Amino acid sequence: MNSPMNRRTFLKSSAAAGAGLVILKSGILQAGRSPNEKLNVAVIGVRGRGGSNLKGVQGENIVALCDVNAKNLAEAAKDFPRAKTYVDWRKCLEQKDIEAVVCSTTDHTHGFVNTWALNRGKHVYCEKPLANSVHEAHVVRQTYLKNKNKLATQMGTQIHASDNYRRMVELIRGGAIGTPDEVRVWCSRTPEGGSYLPGGEPVPDYINWDLWIGPSPMHPFNSGYIGGCLKWNRFWDFGSGQIGDMGSHMIDMAFWGLDLKLPTTCKAEGTEFNPDTCPQWLTSEWDHPANDWRPAVKVYWYDGGKKPGMPSPIFDREKLFKGALFKGNKGWLLADYSLRVLMPRQDGGDMTHYTSPKPEDLIPPSLGHHKEWIVACKTGTPTTCNFDYSGALIEHNLLALVAYRVGKKLEYDADTMKVTNCPEAEQYIRKTYRSGWVLNG
Repeated sequence: MNSPMNRRTFLKSSAAAGAGLVILKSGILQAGRSPNEKLNVAVIGVRGRGGSNLKGVQGENIVALCDVNAKNLAEAAKDFPRAKTYVDWRKCLEQKDIEAVVCSTTDHTHGFVNTWALNRGKHVYCEKPLANSVHEAHVVRQTYLKNKNKLATQMGTQIHASDNYRRMVELIRGGAIGTPDEVRVWCSRTPEGGSYLPGGEPVPDYINWDLWIGPSPMHPFNSGYIGGCLKWNRFWDFGSGQIGDMGSHMIDMAFWGLDLKLPTTCKAEGTEFNPDTCPQWLTSEWDHPANDWRPAVKVYWYDGGKKPGMPSPIFDREKLFKGALFKGNKGWLLADYSLRVLMPRQDGGDMTHYTSPKPEDLIPPSLGHHKEWIVACKTGTPTTCNFDYSGALIEHNLLALVAYRVGKKLEYDADTMKVTNCPEAEQYIRKTYRSGWVLNG
């Protein structure tokens, strides 16, 4: 980056997402519908994160509720007595008056709900991560791109709507650290390892276990799988560990700040491979090609207690549970959900090259992550984490688990979704599903 990107140009191109913005040609608007008219929404998964997402859209017309847990479904239905209720999300999507879908199921069914809903002409909000394999993320993204002028999408990385993320992006794009060349991202959460849980417990009469398992291989019921993402997302068949979970939030900072797309290479290492559970710690490295305002950059990820080196004693590694450290030829930027610390490099001089943006040049504040999507469904305005942007983010992240499983540095052709130097990676790029389950249905 020879000079800071023109701020007004940057704001026009990046105020919403920093990648692939699209102004929708909304079928709703073409029909003359008022933006104030309520949207007909189906909510699939109604408790836990689903309960929070339901609250985020409760001002709309909730016409359908779906959950494999009948108790959760009954509780949610008390607040929305006019909504039809379903146990099977596939039947839910057949309801004719649904215009938009909120997906908050377990990770291993996200890709399925997303593609089925998009294929039926529904706007979609999906809790992170968008999918549970490289292939699924690719399919969700491509399905959205076929419908990008008609449908509004948003991945539920709610912290993306924060003011702090916006200030972070402005600093990087405005040249505060000079020319960026790498970012180190981490989250210290350490999941459990172990094996798939044993059977022996009766399935409660209020849980449809077959639908909870969905497209994954059948496992006997164990109550230890139930009760939040940390209960089940450590298992390969149901989730993608911390890089799928917290990586969706933390690497989002790198993607937005550096305007990333898909990588050309990836390598990773972690704990000894376990066929049942994701690694308890993982470190990863991706190469990203240059774009029109910066050179090629490297992205690093650390979880399970692993942390990157810090540039100065001013940063206490042990107190930094999570964060992103951007490096440029002039300085460093350390950021997390609410923190921004800017520091010149010892070999890069002071920070006098940087001029703070004027108030009118700041990225506008978010309407709120759910509200942004709702307004987009009605008016065609862009969303910050549409499935083009977030699909690439999740495909990028989950490629690290492929590299970890094969134990090789991967050369990746993003256009064809092929690892060109390692044919054995294909078995981990895509999953095999139970009979009767179709991803792109």
